[in-house]
Amino acid sequence: MAIDLDDEILQDFLVEAGEILELLSEQLVDLEQSPEDADLLNAVFRGFHTVKGGAGFLSLDAMVDCCHVCEDVFNVLRNGDRKVSPGLMDSVLQGLDSVQSMFAEIQGGSDPTPADPDLLQRLKVYSVPGDDEPGDAPAESAPAAEPPAEETPAEAPAEESRDATDDDFDALLDAMEEGDEAVSAEASPTSDSDEITDDEFESLLDDIHGKGKHGGKPETAPAEGGGDLITDDEFDALLDEMHGKGKGPTATDDKPADAGKADAGGDLITDDEFDALLDQMHGKGKGPTATGDKPAAAKPSEPAQPAAAAQPAAAKPAAAAKPAAKPGAPSKPAAETSVRVDTERLDEIMNLVGELVLVRNRLQTLRSTMAEGQITQAITNLDMVTSDLQTSVMKTRMQPIKKVFGRFPRVVRDLSRSINKQIKLEMMGEETDLDKNLVEALADPLVHLVRNAVDHGIELPDVREAKGKPREGTVSLSATQEGDHILLSIEDDGAGMDPEVLRGKAVEKGLMDEETAARLDNKECFNLIFMAGFSTKEEISDISGRGVGMDVVKTRITQLNGSLDIDSELGKGSILTIKVPLTLAILPTLMIALGDYTFALPLANVNEIFELETRKTNVVDGQLMVMVRDKAVPLFYLSKWLLKSGETSVSGDGKGQVIIVSVGNRYVGLVTDSVIGQEEVVIKPLGAMLQNLAEFAGSTITGDGGIALIIDVPSLLKARVHKGF
Repeated sequence: MAIDLDDEILQDFLVEAGEILELLSEQLVDLEQSPEDADLLNAVFRGFHTVKGGAGFLSLDAMVDCCHVCEDVFNVLRNGDRKVSPGLMDSVLQGLDSVQSMFAEIQGGSDPTPADPDLLQRLKVYSVPGDDEPGDAPAESAPAAEPPAEETPAEAPAEESRDATDDDFDALLDAMEEGDEAVSAEASPTSDSDEITDDEFESLLDDIHGKGKHGGKPETAPAEGGGDLITDDEFDALLDEMHGKGKGPTATDDKPADAGKADAGGDLITDDEFDALLDQMHGKGKGPTATGDKPAAAKPSEPAQPAAAAQPAAAKPAAAAKPAAKPGAPSKPAAETSVRVDTERLDEIMNLVGELVLVRNRLQTLRSTMAEGQITQAITNLDMVTSDLQTSVMKTRMQPIKKVFGRFPRVVRDLSRSINKQIKLEMMGEETDLDKNLVEALADPLVHLVRNAVDHGIELPDVREAKGKPREGTVSLSATQEGDHILLSIEDDGAGMDPEVLRGKAVEKGLMDEETAARLDNKECFNLIFMAGFSTKEEISDISGRGVGMDVVKTRITQLNGSLDIDSELGKGSILTIKVPLTLAILPTLMIALGDYTFALPLANVNEIFELETRKTNVVDGQLMVMVRDKAVPLFYLSKWLLKSGETSVSGDGKGQVIIVSVGNRYVGLVTDSVIGQEEVVIKPLGAMLQNLAEFAGSTITGDGGIALIIDVPSLLKARVHKGF
């Protein structure tokens, strides 16, 4: 059966449950480090409870069942009836995985697949008090440890209530005089009869003295003879002792009307009389009521001192807990500080702001030709307002990088357990904001890099100990903002990388010849890990060894107009830094001219610019090279790639300017006629007829009202140069 994704309630559930499940993943990993944290236990319990409630409302039974048993586990944990153990955490995390899998199915419009019955059974074992594990022999009988919900003694007649003994009633009165308040919290109407039953009286005594500590159940009153029942005169004497002669209610004021007990001898106390007695002892309405768990009247006898002495200790915890349960003074509810906005609406606003930016750029170009000071001032004000509006709207698209970082505690935890390593994850700068699209785009590349640090970087505990290192390795994940870019770093204190080993692997796998590999410096050797098919792992596993992953990371980061930098020290560890722009919506570019055309180069790819000097160029193996700081960089003329034959270009005559661009960790010189300057542009998609032009990322409107194509530097070089890109 398909799920109606247009249902507004379902959409609200998907948003709320999605956030809760993300948070649960972090909280469960934190709980392993702080298993006694009561706040954390309660938070996880509430998380599963909330998701269960929403799923139940939508009749998502499979999700309800899994959340319910996980909730039961944490109810036992937070009550202190069981301790957090590795096996328990493994099962709960698998339960969370199952819920997340169901959540993904619901998002896709299909019914959730029920969780594995074996998993649910393991969780049920953990949901009852005890220390047993699912594999232990007593596990099957574990549920029997739970007290039965309700049990009626076989000898108790179903049709007739029985009366309490004198000793039991004396113990009750002694307990009341000590100020017991716990009874009222437990009292509830259970019977239509005017007299208390054995079960009701047993429950009352259990509350006062503790389960099974009051000396057993009351004896049944004899059918005739009336020896054990209290008379009016005896009850009056008891009240006189408690309140003073003639000051208490009397049993003779209102005779019991229970004719069915007349032959039992002795008059019984009624509900109203018993309530009046309790009101005098505790205050009007503050004591237990006769319609709740109440004793039948019994004649006075010797006070049961041990029972009375035991009562305060049992009652104090319940009494102490009462004030905490009372609500405090009403306070003004906190105002909502955030709203959910549909992404499409944000994109629409962003497009409008983009148009405003283009108008601003146009006016700034015209300003240079205007002499009037007032117009110039107005354009300057428009520039300021547009910039502020642009920044504000961009911030609405921003999300904290924590959205990505939040998944890594679980990734590191599961991976380190699977390969028997001890690893601690440190995260910094989680509140750093960047564009929502970038948050989603960076998720997979960062997972690859963190897994690489855990698998390749950190050594096994025994190896680390032999090197004088702590057995536990550390992987650090951090984010900082630097101007209009975000810097992300993944650092480990592991074995580091050996340049010689990397050179040898590149030759062994046929990625380059020995001569080329020998010319590589250490930095270039480190960058070999981003080549397709490169891997230092001898054995292929589920984690690594196939030579895929890192090249995909490089490609993805490059597509985001970002860059990668890696550094390593043998025996000390490695650090990999990613640099990406804050947003993909508005792109800082370098505007260049080729003949009569204007093009835009993403500024993130540009390293430096200088005038072309033919004396600094040489041809090596058929490739034109230029020397930049004693290093040979390949040189290409953009006019040959982007202009039609016959169109004129200054650079075609050996003149122009050289723009050094970086692609990953490779540097290339691009020759252009001239550099116009920097400009923030709004990327417009290419039309349907130009969609297959991989060399261009889009187009934009220039300050003079013209159209400029935005060059996709990596794709351009890959299409034109082929080798190495």
